[in-house]
Amino acid sequence: MYLITATGERMVGQVPDVSPEEAMGFFTRRFQTLETEVKLLEDRVAAAALSPEEARKRIAAERTNVTEANAVGDMDSLTARLSALEPKLAEQSEKRKAEKAKAAERARADKETMVAEAEKIAAGTDWRGGVNRFRALLDRWKALPRIDRSTDDELWHRFSNARTTYTRRRKAQFAEQAEKRESARRIKEKIITEAEPLASSTDWGPTSGALRDLMSRWKAAGPAPREVDDKLWARFRGLQDTFFEARTAAQSELDAELGENQQAKEALLDEAEASILPVTDYQQARAGFRTFLEKFNELGKVPRDAIRPLDNRVKALEKAVKAAEDEEWRRTDPEARKRAEDIVSTFSAQIDRLSNQAEKAEAAGNTRKASEARETIETYRSWLDQAQKALDEFSG
Repeated sequence: MYLITATGERMVGQVPDVSPEEAMGFFTRRFQTLETEVKLLEDRVAAAALSPEEARKRIAAERTNVTEANAVGDMDSLTARLSALEPKLAEQSEKRKAEKAKAAERARADKETMVAEAEKIAAGTDWRGGVNRFRALLDRWKALPRIDRSTDDELWHRFSNARTTYTRRRKAQFAEQAEKRESARRIKEKIITEAEPLASSTDWGPTSGALRDLMSRWKAAGPAPREVDDKLWARFRGLQDTFFEARTAAQSELDAELGENQQAKEALLDEAEASILPVTDYQQARAGFRTFLEKFNELGKVPRDAIRPLDNRVKALEKAVKAAEDEEWRRTDPEARKRAEDIVSTFSAQIDRLSNQAEKAEAAGNTRKASEARETIETYRSWLDQAQKALDEFSG
């Protein structure tokens, strides 16, 4: 069996002991297989299912198969169809090149963004979140395509340095924190040692102050290692509770006693106020107040919130007695009485003098001077009335 192509005639093979038709069918089926393979290659190139480089290799291999195939058919058409794929591959190569350039640019931008973020994290103090963020950035970095080597190496160097810097600073920070926590543990253990004898103290005031100071020191110490901090606090808190529960019990007993004192003092005040107020005899009131005050002071302490109300009532009672004493002194003061008498005498003498002047003026016919004298007399009479009232108070 021979095949005639554009390059000439060549023998493709022979099939013994069969008819020419059967031999022709055998070699044409081989051509059909080649044709199917070319069609599949065309479809894959059209769909860009192969890279241009891979497609060129497949085309070259398929061209060899077509050229050397022991088959009968339009081999030239298959060769032409394979050649027709070359422009498409050139177009796809340019397209892929452009896409690759865009992808590289995106990758470069993404890596620059990640480097900037990594350097920001490295300069910060987010010791927990930063670790997870660096891990996520590294995974993203690995998923991105490489760009030109020099740029890629430079960006990776910056990213790697940022991660190393962060890791070193984080380790140093944790080491410093660990030392601080260990120091806090020692301080808190010492505080507990100091608190142990205070738990059984009954010196309530000073001990309360001492425990407050210890609490301030405890807070200032900061946290101890996590595995012991809660246990240390439980021990210290237990010592505090022991003291304050005992103090509360003692305070309750004292409050009951003070409450009785309060009731007694209030009853005594009620009685004193009823017998002294209003003050009519300051001497009797003063004696009664003195007796009341002696009994009041003998009754002892009262609850703190009752001190001021009771003191206010005592002061009001004392003020009323003092006001009566001051009024009596003012009324019986000899010097003040003498001044009042002198004023009354002076006004009376002035009125007599003016009356004489008025009479003489009338006798002389000087009515104007007499009228002026009598007007002045009226003024002095009003002053005399006021002075007389003041003098009368000393006689009450």
